[in-house]
Amino acid sequence: MTTPTAAVRARALALAPDELPAYLYDLPALRAHAAAVRAALPERVELYYAAKANPEPEILVALRPYVDGYEVSSGGELAHVGETVPGRPLAFGGPGKTPAEIVAALDLGVERFHVESEHELHLLAHLAALRAPDARISVLPRFNLPLSAGTLEGSSLAMGGRPTPFGFDPDQADTAVRLLTDGTYPNLELLGVHAHLASGLDAPEQLAVADSVVTWALALAGRHRVPLPEVNIGGGMNVDYARPGSRYDWAAYGKGLGVLTDAHPGLRLRIEPGRALTAYCGWYATEVLDVKHSRGEEFAVVRGGTHHLRTPAAKSHDQPCAVLPVDAWPHPWPRPVARQDTVTLAGQLCTPKDVLSRSVPAPGLRAGDRVAFALAGAYAWNISHHDFLMHPRPGFHFLE
Repeated sequence: MTTPTAAVRARALALAPDELPAYLYDLPALRAHAAAVRAALPERVELYYAAKANPEPEILVALRPYVDGYEVSSGGELAHVGETVPGRPLAFGGPGKTPAEIVAALDLGVERFHVESEHELHLLAHLAALRAPDARISVLPRFNLPLSAGTLEGSSLAMGGRPTPFGFDPDQADTAVRLLTDGTYPNLELLGVHAHLASGLDAPEQLAVADSVVTWALALAGRHRVPLPEVNIGGGMNVDYARPGSRYDWAAYGKGLGVLTDAHPGLRLRIEPGRALTAYCGWYATEVLDVKHSRGEEFAVVRGGTHHLRTPAAKSHDQPCAVLPVDAWPHPWPRPVARQDTVTLAGQLCTPKDVLSRSVPAPGLRAGDRVAFALAGAYAWNISHHDFLMHPRPGFHFLE
């Protein structure tokens, strides 16, 4: 949706100009959404939150009652999440894990390691023998499995099915499984298979990918005559920035996963959504500083920009937004106003790439009005180049 919730609208209008831009997070809306997602999933489908999407402590804590654990992808995330939600299960993924990061994860008692290469498997085994010799470390090798051409075309971000730095190729699978099951590394155990292959897919496409991953994983386990308790099918549920009123069909996805788990009674599935859990609860609120006419087009310059909200630049889209009119105008000169039906919303950076949204239908938009950018609850502030031009950082408001 592009219409802010009542709490977000009230706060966006109440903040003084020098308190903008600001990130506004509607925590009751986040909890309601997370509860609905949890309710849609079958019993043998675990829900982990991918902390990379938005690691704000208030977000992590709000999700705690609804998720089975958290997926982290760096030593920094590991320490941050472990401190913010202590005692909750963690899964440690990501390529290029350093020895120090692996040691930190072992010391913290991380329950699952997503291993990306044979070298990483050797390194984990070596460090586990030194650091946790009495522990059994659960491992899920990550595999770069093939995807259909149609799936790759429909994905906004392909993590597999083509050459990537992520995971083992399928022809390396037998070696990985043997190292984990033939006694070479007795302190490691094969817990399952990890295969996050694509992002931005709708429920039917994701169910097809899940079915193919499970089929491949069980065939691998059968070939080696070993049990396979778990298959991690990743995250990547579609969030459609072009249609902000639409939502991922969690009911259909949960029903399809139920069919899949019913077909394999001994199998547990795990999903790791990030953006699809938190994007909808966050808003980036700001103020129009000026409205300018240039060569037949109109531009509204707002406080802040893509150094705060990198998402539209990173994904090459227009960030959905809503205009919140403000009647007061404190200056004696005429108020700049848009005369055309559409306006491009740009930020304060000295680059033409600092555009948040193009061709926004905002006739009559004025300097001093507020704009609230929707779907800013994930991959927004935390992926932005904050210090470019050294503008002030935004405020953060967690609304109850």
